Amino acid sequence: MKFQDLHHDEAVLAEFGRRVTQLRIDRGMTQAELSQKAGVGKRTLERLEAGETTQTRTLFRIFRELEMLAKLEILLPEPTTRPSHAVKEDGQLPQRAAKRRPKTGNAEAWKWGDEK
Repeated sequence: MKFQDLHHDEAVLAEFGRRVTQLRIDRGMTQAELSQKAGVGKRTLERLEAGETTQTRTLFRIFRELEMLAKLEILLPEPTTRPSHAVKEDGQLPQRAAKRRPKTGNAEAWKWGDEK
């Protein structure tokens, strides 16, 4: 089942928990072993596998022990410099999102200024 096909948060959490459970089992680990290695409570891992919410730090610890932390690069790749950023003096990535300007409905009214 694909996450994108799930329309409710509860369904996403349940599928996520099912996948974490399967990864743990595939690696031959019990809940007690994984929770001890990850430094989280066994009950916390049980809740995660049951599709309940958990803290982000808990996920990172469990992913690290399941050797899945590197997969987060696929989910959130490193931001790259866009050409418009490279033109600026410092080449820094923007720190804030700019508001989008509304498109004008009359595109033909704008001219370069050198037309006759």
